[in-house]
Amino acid sequence: MTAPKAATAPRSLTLGTPFRYLAVLLVVGVTLVPLLFTILGGFRTNAQLNNSPAGWPSPWVFSNFSEVLSSSVFWRAMGNSAFIAVVATFLAVAAGAMAAFALSRYQFKGREGIYTLFTIGLLFPVSAAALPLYLLLRQMGLLEQSLGVALPEAAFSLPITIVILRPFMHAIPGELEDAAAMDGAGRLGFFWRILLPLSRPALTTVAILAFVTSWNAYLLPVLVLSDPSDFTLPLGVAAFQSQYAQDTARILAYTAASMIPAIGFFVFAERRIVGGLTGSVKG
Repeated sequence: MTAPKAATAPRSLTLGTPFRYLAVLLVVGVTLVPLLFTILGGFRTNAQLNNSPAGWPSPWVFSNFSEVLSSSVFWRAMGNSAFIAVVATFLAVAAGAMAAFALSRYQFKGREGIYTLFTIGLLFPVSAAALPLYLLLRQMGLLEQSLGVALPEAAFSLPITIVILRPFMHAIPGELEDAAAMDGAGRLGFFWRILLPLSRPALTTVAILAFVTSWNAYLLPVLVLSDPSDFTLPLGVAAFQSQYAQDTARILAYTAASMIPAIGFFVFAERRIVGGLTGSVKG
């Protein structure tokens, strides 16, 4: 008879555990404190902000948010942001899925070089392409148009889209493609009917990232748009701040209202983002 195994002792905290918790608390603090200050500041008056900038609303003032949410300028900017974000997300996901399909399922010369080029694109900042991009959009007649913002945003979302989708698609067994070919499905049939449905977690992840990135973009809209009626929410916040420079409480309310859709969307889709990234790393 084999001797019974000794009970395993509970795992004790390592020396680095307190430092990990401290790092997490610092990150949470740096992230949440400005957000809470902005949201709570919108429920205060300018006098309360001057007396105690970091204080609690007492009493709560709802007029700042009601004035912002009843403004047609705010809703017009939100509509512009939503339109640009939806178009940019659709173009980035559609083009990125097709490119990732070719880079993951086809064998051709220079494939890894092309993928490396997209990977390097992650390090390429938008500001570095500001001048040539402006000249190109002017030649194409896309200045002062929402499409002139959506197209570059989709292009700059392509690298992260392909980097996430390619390993995910590559991990799908080749036997499925062989079975689809035996059933009479070609390459495109396999792509539409099998590969895209199986890649839904990764597709959802890249769509969320592209949408939130486009929603929060500032440089591209300010480069292309100058008519206030075409402004997106980030530009609307800047214009509102210039117009009401002395009304800090209303500025905070406008800023908080413009952040809530993106934050809510991101929090709602957080699990899908993590699931898609996990599958991509495993692939």
